[in-house]
Amino acid sequence: MSEPSHYWIVNVRIPNCFIDSEILGQNIETNLTPTLQRDRLFPCHLEIRNGQITDILPNSQISQIPTESLPIIDGKQGIMIPCFADLHTHLDKGHMWERNPNLDGTFQDALKSVYQDCTEQGNWNYDDLYRRMEFGLKCSYAHGTKAIRTHLDCPPHQVKTTLQVFQELREKWKEKITLQAVSLVQLPYFATKEGEQFADAIADLGCILGGIAHMAPELDQHLDRILTLATERNLSLDFHADENNDPESRTLHHIAEAGLRNNFSSQIVCGHCCSLAVQEEDTANATIALIKEANIGIVSLPMCNLYLQDRVAARTPRWRGVTLVRELDAAGVIVSLASDNCRDPFYGFGDHDLLEVFSMGTKISHLDTPYDNWIESVTSRPAALMGLSDVGKIGIGQVADLVLFKARSYNELLSRHQGDRTVFRNGIAIDTTLPDYAELDDLI
Repeated sequence: MSEPSHYWIVNVRIPNCFIDSEILGQNIETNLTPTLQRDRLFPCHLEIRNGQITDILPNSQISQIPTESLPIIDGKQGIMIPCFADLHTHLDKGHMWERNPNLDGTFQDALKSVYQDCTEQGNWNYDDLYRRMEFGLKCSYAHGTKAIRTHLDCPPHQVKTTLQVFQELREKWKEKITLQAVSLVQLPYFATKEGEQFADAIADLGCILGGIAHMAPELDQHLDRILTLATERNLSLDFHADENNDPESRTLHHIAEAGLRNNFSSQIVCGHCCSLAVQEEDTANATIALIKEANIGIVSLPMCNLYLQDRVAARTPRWRGVTLVRELDAAGVIVSLASDNCRDPFYGFGDHDLLEVFSMGTKISHLDTPYDNWIESVTSRPAALMGLSDVGKIGIGQVADLVLFKARSYNELLSRHQGDRTVFRNGIAIDTTLPDYAELDDLI
């Protein structure tokens, strides 16, 4: 039996932040339950026709739905959101934990383990990279992710293979997941002739220029160089910044100053930004003001940063590792949450599930009571920073790429694993079976 091309999904609860203000203004209901008021959930029904949302009606107007002539899917008051967007991942490192684990759990040992796996042992050949990266895409798709930005390690001996694999996977998966890539190199590399040629290669592939910012006397010079290369090639930028607990690490501040100094008009995103949370309040606030002025988007990686930061053998960590997401958000900065690493030496767990990221981020950074619009941090906000107008939205005329949970409130959503979610792509419920770990056994 074929899937219906025209039907209704009734009795769902959609966070108000995803509903057009005109629809809310015309259809806002009175006498909502305390849960709906507290969680800012809009009880409604959606008409789906040929893969698009063609109408949104409030709960009280169910009598207007032609239940006798069209198929009906009953959401049973479950929460519905648009498909996820994952702004910061490392697909090329993913799922190598069993082969090269980080047994002391520290950042330095993670670096060593990846170096051994990629360079000394030479494991990152075409087949290995392709299969591990595609395994991550399979997981992401089944969980309801529509767009992914992955950072790619690009040492000279590896770059050709890595970019080839990325390009092939981007093409193969383009109907399911919009895939973006960011170069992950040390900033001084761009001062060399090889670095300029590398920037050309990134531009030719339509990718994002990026790297790891470290505090150094030449930092401003290196930043001016990469901003110049990006401007000349009309590229966006994405940095790893301040992934440590050193209050003197202020690369984020320097990046914001460089963006303003160079009148950089394309989007800049900075990930991690952990040291902001251990700086004096005045120092942190000054940086946050610059970030807002420079229009920089921030992505926090709650699970990986909680795992790595302040890890010392036989000692309990003293802080949570995450950046000042609430303060940044209050200042008007676009703040997203993302997966980062998955089952690799930098984070030994994870399953490419943005709901888990949102759940952990909420608990680590106290984004509850109220939840406000933080669900946007894994949907519409990262989509906007990625420049994707067709991701992270629910509206009339939008493609019906949706995730429906049985949970009826945020408390239910974040208290129980939502493995029984329904993922709609182009209005059709997809198979959400996750790939078997055994697929990668011969690589391990």
